[in-house]
Amino acid sequence: MTEISTNKRLLGLVVPVGALRSMQSAGTGEFADIVELAHFAKKLGLGLIQLLPVNDTGYESSPYFALTAFGLNPIYMRIGAIPEAADFKSKIEALRDDFEKKTRFPYYQVAKAKISLLRDIYDANRASIEKDAALGKWITANKWVVPYAVYRALKDEHEMKSWREWHSSRHLTSKEIDALWNNSGKRSAHIFWAWIQYHLDMQFQQAAREVEKLGIILEGDLPILMNEDSSDVWAHPELFNQNLSAGAPPDMYSPAGQNWGFPIYNWKAHEDQNFEWWKERLAVAARYYKAYRIDHVLGFFRIWATDKNNVSAALGRYVESVPVRYAELKALGYDAGRIRWVTEPHIPTNEVWDAVQRAACGNENEVRHVFDTALERIGDEELWLFKKSITCEKDILALDIHSAAKNYLTLAWSNRIFMEIRDGGSNNTAGAAEYAPLWYYKTSRAYTSLTNGEKAELDKFIEKKKTASEKIWKTQGDKLLGVLAASSSMLPCAEDLGAVPECVPKTLAKLKILGLRVTRWHREWNKEGTPYVPFAAYPELSVCTPAVHDSSTVREWWEREASQDEFAHFIGAPSLPRVYNPGTARTVLKAIAQAASRFRVFQIQDLLHLSPRWYAEDAASERINVPGTNNEFNWTWRLPATICEIADDTELVNAVKELAAVKKTTKK
Repeated sequence: MTEISTNKRLLGLVVPVGALRSMQSAGTGEFADIVELAHFAKKLGLGLIQLLPVNDTGYESSPYFALTAFGLNPIYMRIGAIPEAADFKSKIEALRDDFEKKTRFPYYQVAKAKISLLRDIYDANRASIEKDAALGKWITANKWVVPYAVYRALKDEHEMKSWREWHSSRHLTSKEIDALWNNSGKRSAHIFWAWIQYHLDMQFQQAAREVEKLGIILEGDLPILMNEDSSDVWAHPELFNQNLSAGAPPDMYSPAGQNWGFPIYNWKAHEDQNFEWWKERLAVAARYYKAYRIDHVLGFFRIWATDKNNVSAALGRYVESVPVRYAELKALGYDAGRIRWVTEPHIPTNEVWDAVQRAACGNENEVRHVFDTALERIGDEELWLFKKSITCEKDILALDIHSAAKNYLTLAWSNRIFMEIRDGGSNNTAGAAEYAPLWYYKTSRAYTSLTNGEKAELDKFIEKKKTASEKIWKTQGDKLLGVLAASSSMLPCAEDLGAVPECVPKTLAKLKILGLRVTRWHREWNKEGTPYVPFAAYPELSVCTPAVHDSSTVREWWEREASQDEFAHFIGAPSLPRVYNPGTARTVLKAIAQAASRFRVFQIQDLLHLSPRWYAEDAASERINVPGTNNEFNWTWRLPATICEIADDTELVNAVKELAAVKKTTKK
């Protein structure tokens, strides 16, 4: 076995497994294709292959909506390689013929066809499969597979609905799950899913061993959060806070923030269980990978969370954070009326009329209906509060009122300085209430009503809370990432994008965790003109990349998004062509390859652009995912030809070899 070092400076590629294409793969890329990809990477002089998440997502194409933190996606199965499939060669070939000519693979149809064929194979060999000693031994060694298989069988019974919508079995103890697993009448349904996972594990492990023999690092991707509709949340509800939904705070791209819909972790419960869930997750990943990407590493320090019944993340806060207490507001000189003023939205009468009358063509009845349905007047004032029955954005959207009123009231819902922290419950008394400041509290009606002195005092108070919170974030990040780093020999690589607290880079450096530097976003934001950070200044403990799966490719960025003159001057190539072609690609990628980062990783699409043979007509069609959209396009990109055909492209091979040989730039 070739000795692999993760401490060497390497060039690599990143690709979703589903994007691979070979003469044997059926419908989509498969784990076995990774071996062919590794031989190609070796030919190119690359030392690293980074895969995007590979867990089972059912019929959802996004790998971040996994049904399990452990089980693999059946679409990556090389069905013809399993012993029981010997009599199904014609059906496997027919499945391949159905999908192989498509530019992007139809995820739902491929997943459905593969699982259907696997059911046929299982049914034809059921007796021998259920007696298979090797399968039985594997199940015993993989404790996660029992709740996963029971959960998957129950999802089949409930037509793939979320477990929250099941007519039964929504809340089972571990003993009840074991009892279901041992139910003789359901045995076949459970063994079916365990059998699939057994073969996926065997195939992926075999592929990983071949990659290792070639001296190439295989890096995986561990999404930090779990889909609410997953076997993990269903079987281990104590490990998750399902009253809150994780996301990201507002920014210039998402003014209302991002609500991802995933529950956040109950870290105390994880610690009480000695982090066994995480340790097992890392142990499974280590079967395949020498390194792994920690998705949204900031979430291990603090996570932006909002009430699960909100649609946006505008009324979110960082968990954990030091709260603002009712008594502290009183100490600032706020009486009960003023505390209400800063913690609840106040709606002026005229704004409701203006918002609704224009859209309702002056219909006064529509406006009065809004007041009657949603609002309560404050005495004789021309100010209104939301009715107590309205506790979240979904309550507003569910009201039987004009759509213009819904839009206005939804925006008004976050018009305050502080929101009360409820976490699914309610404080018994006002005096016991705790609050968190809103992200854009300075634009609120309440804040703008304060005097300059009052604003300064309040800002200082809120900043003090933030400073105190950062100490909590550091302690938590040190603890959680310390557990991960100590629990596996894999090299951790962190996705540390977003609003990064000061403690994060310090913790990553201390634990020798590589950070992420995306060239187009890695800028000196506090300097005039926000210049790009020089490649020589990239830390050695980092992964440098020009594009990620949620962004445009380098080609599309250059043609449609980049300030070309600015970037061309930055890399010392002021005469760079406006049109993206192999020459442009060579210049741009070579500059990025000089970064001082330990790993420089390119999406495989960006490497393909080094040859004229592999350009799609529309650059946007080469994207993997467009965030914030839900369609058949996302996560279905495939290579434009088989790996073998692409490997015969001498121009491409030579160009990538040149990139791999580029030495790092040094500080002047």
